[in-house]
Amino acid sequence: MGIFGRKRGSGAEGPAEPGAGEANAGKSGAGESGVAGEPEDQLSDTADGPFDVADAEDDGIPRIDLGSVKVPVPDGSQVQVEMDPDAGGVRAVHVVTEQGQVTVSAYAAPRTGGLWREVGAELADQLRADGAKVNLGRGEWGLELSAIVGDVALRFVGVDGPRWMLRGVIAGPQSQSAQAPEVLRAIVRHTIVDRGTSPMPVRTPLTITLPEAVAQHIAQQQG
Repeated sequence: MGIFGRKRGSGAEGPAEPGAGEANAGKSGAGESGVAGEPEDQLSDTADGPFDVADAEDDGIPRIDLGSVKVPVPDGSQVQVEMDPDAGGVRAVHVVTEQGQVTVSAYAAPRTGGLWREVGAELADQLRADGAKVNLGRGEWGLELSAIVGDVALRFVGVDGPRWMLRGVIAGPQSQSAQAPEVLRAIVRHTIVDRGTSPMPVRTPLTITLPEAVAQHIAQQQG
């Protein structure tokens, strides 16, 4: 059973508030991949999502248009915007569900794919160094990570697309950890990525832009 409503329009707009931070993928040593037999360079099959903007169809699912990513907003969830006071822009946009806070981020990637395997391994190393209990497994797009940090349960997924990599994470209470992964997968599966055509170094975060109504709401709060 899907978690998304239908035909509410393409831009979800609502109160935007500063949200909590997310774990950083990091760029330190690669460490172990944790998934045997993972191909060295392979694009994930995104026929069922997430979608490149060139392949996306109008499916009526409500999404918030963030420029580089169009992220679905499930019924009953809230959108929170995390600003970067130093850079003066948007650090991240979170979709807060009953099962936890979901953050989806897109990055420039090589044409051959394989970036999520590297980033996932680095992320596992970083989480372990921070004292988290980390488990690696395989999901529909390949490597998945689960971690426990204090009372918070984390689940990470990643997808290698055409010249982009999409990473999703859900952070929530351990009491919701059984339902959280499917909520995360559903949001990632229905995300649309618009990388653009400009050349950029691998791992460069794709720029997030806010819908005008959301940007005006934040400006009024900060005014």
